[in-house]
Amino acid sequence: MNGEFIDALEQLQKEKDIPMASLIQTVEAAMQSAYRKHFGVAEEVRLEVDTAARTVRIIARKPILPEGMQEPLPVGEEDAEQSLAVADPLIEAGLRPEEIEYEEHEVDASEFGRIAAQTAKQVVMQRIREAEREIVYDEFSHRVGEVVTGEVQRRDARNVFVAVGRVEALLPAHEQIPGEPYRFNDRIKVYILDVRRTTKNPQIIISRTHPNLVLRLFELEVPEVYDGIVQIRSVAREPGARSKVAVLSTDPQVDPVGACVGHRGARVQAIVDELRGEKIDIVRYNDGIQDYLRSALSPAKVSDVYANEAERSAIVVAPDNQLSLAIGRRGQNVRLAAQLTGWRIDIRSESQWADNPEPIVTTPAGAPAAAEAAEAEDSGERVRVYELARQLEVESKDLVEIMQEEGIDVTSHASSITARQARMVRELLLGGEGDLEDLDVGELLGAEDEADTAGSQTEPGAPEADDSDDLTFVDAES
Repeated sequence: MNGEFIDALEQLQKEKDIPMASLIQTVEAAMQSAYRKHFGVAEEVRLEVDTAARTVRIIARKPILPEGMQEPLPVGEEDAEQSLAVADPLIEAGLRPEEIEYEEHEVDASEFGRIAAQTAKQVVMQRIREAEREIVYDEFSHRVGEVVTGEVQRRDARNVFVAVGRVEALLPAHEQIPGEPYRFNDRIKVYILDVRRTTKNPQIIISRTHPNLVLRLFELEVPEVYDGIVQIRSVAREPGARSKVAVLSTDPQVDPVGACVGHRGARVQAIVDELRGEKIDIVRYNDGIQDYLRSALSPAKVSDVYANEAERSAIVVAPDNQLSLAIGRRGQNVRLAAQLTGWRIDIRSESQWADNPEPIVTTPAGAPAAAEAAEAEDSGERVRVYELARQLEVESKDLVEIMQEEGIDVTSHASSITARQARMVRELLLGGEGDLEDLDVGELLGAEDEADTAGSQTEPGAPEADDSDDLTFVDAES
């Protein structure tokens, strides 16, 4: 063996990024297997590599047996891997390891036969694959929670496979942004969600829908966020549609919203482009829950906030012309505000609040009885979706979509819900009383047209508007 072998090891080191020491250990294990195959004895084999002299020597070490002790019989090929070391009988005879003497001799690799050489090759290939897997796992297991740039390689019926460095990561269907196209060679930023060991290569799970993806993108685009001057306290996200980000500045001279928006919106626009047009509302975080809720519901302006600290719920009163904007398209704005703050939010108009004020009170002593009554209501008669749609005079498909948005498990107009769920839907759409025909739908539609051009960067009280639909409900629950 000569310098060509060392050149091959160095080339493997560069291509596979495997340390030279690991490669030498791999070749030693391969040579030991080949030696056992050829000679039938389990002697220790080591590799001496001199990179300066460009020489490689294979040294076999054999213990010197005391007088009267016979050498162990050679083992067959099928038992070579399970055979004991030659020194084991000496240790069993009572000699300590430091008392055993060895003799060494150099082995000529050219003496190995075809089978022994094939065995060595298989061992080398297997050890190199194992080393590559371990390197990949060690590299990415420490990067969980980071954002990396990948290139779309291929996709099947549900999953997308993205090349991240030298490995291929998996983007499952439930981690994909709805409606986002993933074309071959598209470069996208992804969030490393998990790294799993498998029987083959480590599996890297990535995400495009995780809320922390938005946070990491702000760290990349906004130096103040990366340095910790501006803190992102909370992120609420509906992937592909809209996100809300609550920011706080630790430096009174730095405006957190302005820092995240950037000059003429350049910083936030770069994030919006990366998320394929997903709108982003940037609001100010405040320790006072009332001010925080006002900010979270922007761009709508609200009149009053009645908070219940014990139940973490609040009733928000909005002007009549801001009601649809505060609720948002299919309840999106109030739902994101509830996710952002962690509070349950009910929206009321000023006229309804004036007619029927319902200040929040703590849970009364009779709450257990009320809970039992609600449970009894759940176990009672069930209502079909199409029957409820006929009662409310709305389209069944629209009602199904609203129920799904509210987390009610329905799939079609033939699905059934409990009486309690039906009551909640009625209150959601009717505000607890009256009929749909009593509401001025045209006024709500007009409010939607004015609000349908919401900007991507929004500050509390800013003139931009949110997406708003022709919603007739006045209560929204997170």
